[in-house]
Amino acid sequence: MLLRLTICLTILSCFFACQNAAEQKTATAETSIETSVSATKRDPVYVKGLELVGKSDCLTCHKIDDKLIGPSYKEIAKKYAGAPNDVVTALARTIIQGGSGNWGNVPMTPHPAVSQEDAETMVRYILTLN
Repeated sequence: MLLRLTICLTILSCFFACQNAAEQKTATAETSIETSVSATKRDPVYVKGLELVGKSDCLTCHKIDDKLIGPSYKEIAKKYAGAPNDVVTALARTIIQGGSGNWGNVPMTPHPAVSQEDAETMVRYILTLN
């Protein structure tokens, strides 16, 4: 009887120790993600890009997480993760001049009133969403 009780207590203590370790890992991961998100939201490119996108008509065709008429911003960020500056410049030109073919047959409306600098800031903001 005493042996059974000892075995049960040992198993229970191992279970709770493992449970606690898993909870600590989860808490550490969540803190890391929150810190990363906070740092991104303080990034001047993120802030300015978000502001520019918010003032434009971009959200008519794009959403952050889901495909609408055009691809989601997260799909774009994933496709162009780590893109060099010449790709950022080309994507900015696509915002200004419009285009089609990169994401299917639906053409992207041109935005000639957007400056190259603002378009590049918008692209850099989108790429932070990866």
